[in-house]
Amino acid sequence: MHSRAQKRLAAAAAVCALLALPHALTFSQKEIAVFLVINVLVVVSYRFLTLVGEWSLGHVVMTGAGAYASALLSKRLGVPVPLAMPLAACAAAAIAYLLSFPLLRMKGFYFLIGSFAAGEIMRLLWKRFHNPFGGPKGIKNIPEFPGIDIGFVSVDFFEPENYYYLCLAIVAASLWIMRRLEHSPLGLTFHAVHWRDLTAQSVGVNVRRCRTVAFVAASFFAGLSGALLAHYVGAISPNRFGIDEMVFVLAWVVAGGTATIYGPIAGVVALTAINEVVLRELGFEQARPLFYGAALIASVLFLPRGLETFAPRITALFRR
Repeated sequence: MHSRAQKRLAAAAAVCALLALPHALTFSQKEIAVFLVINVLVVVSYRFLTLVGEWSLGHVVMTGAGAYASALLSKRLGVPVPLAMPLAACAAAAIAYLLSFPLLRMKGFYFLIGSFAAGEIMRLLWKRFHNPFGGPKGIKNIPEFPGIDIGFVSVDFFEPENYYYLCLAIVAASLWIMRRLEHSPLGLTFHAVHWRDLTAQSVGVNVRRCRTVAFVAASFFAGLSGALLAHYVGAISPNRFGIDEMVFVLAWVVAGGTATIYGPIAGVVALTAINEVVLRELGFEQARPLFYGAALIASVLFLPRGLETFAPRITALFRR
């Protein structure tokens, strides 16, 4: 009971800190906070795919699929932005389902390379076709999320503080759904497929179907993060969803760990904070890839299971 009360108190403190955070930041720092919240959804959705033991190099492209779909739906077809965003997430999931037929015939390293090839094909299509994807320059003047004006309440989501709270609510709901799925019988089956796929298959588990569900669900939430990004930035291009961004996502996930849902969150928060607070302030922002590479090597050597094991180690040390 004491431990449960401590967890509830820690959760309440975390919620209060997240709600109060924008009031302690400058305008540029508020924008960084918005991107950070969106990236949290990217890395946690990526971890959802790793539950079945697969690592992808095309996850950022699924984010781009959601961004392009939401931009096209809202700008070209006039679909309201609040409706275009979940439809875009569904479009990313549908693309993932189609890609699952060739990709999920492969496992491990072959799936990794296959996902990279599929992602690059999609990016080349975005670059090649000016209509409707805008070619190399992408899509500009994407409609923003509509504000709320009901007389005594007026909220403009163009302001980073208000968009931060919108993203926080959507991302929190998404994390809750993924956590519930992971702790459901389906999630336990994912773990069985990850560690003992042949044993699971021998007792009647449809291994390929489980891998497909994980791939499609992870792409759905990645597409949702892309839609959140597109309607805040107002412009997207194929280069924004290239292999460079995918390497950063991998660094966040590996540095944080994948054993729990908190690992990738710790990774993206820690590395983003160091990048924005330390490297940018010191004028070493161009050294970001070097720093991320060093962080990956250090995490593999000293924290092979990620930052999520750091707090338990410190707690155990104090107990001893």
